[in-house]
Amino acid sequence: METLIVQPKTKEQLAAIKAFMKALKIDFKSEKSPYDPEFVAKVLPGIKAREAGEKGVRVDIDDLWK
Repeated sequence: METLIVQPKTKEQLAAIKAFMKALKIDFKSEKSPYDPEFVAKVLPGIKAREAGEKGVRVDIDDLWK
């Protein structure tokens, strides 16, 4: 069999997907993200900028431990 990863964008979509799977008697398990949403919100813009080819913030090695 296959494993499907479903990524609903709203709580309504999530509820509908769960109801659909229960109605068809499909076994499923739900896992929450181990990451803090605030942390993810801070990291995503940098990842997207990097994918777009932007250089991002550069830090001098000597300043890392100050």
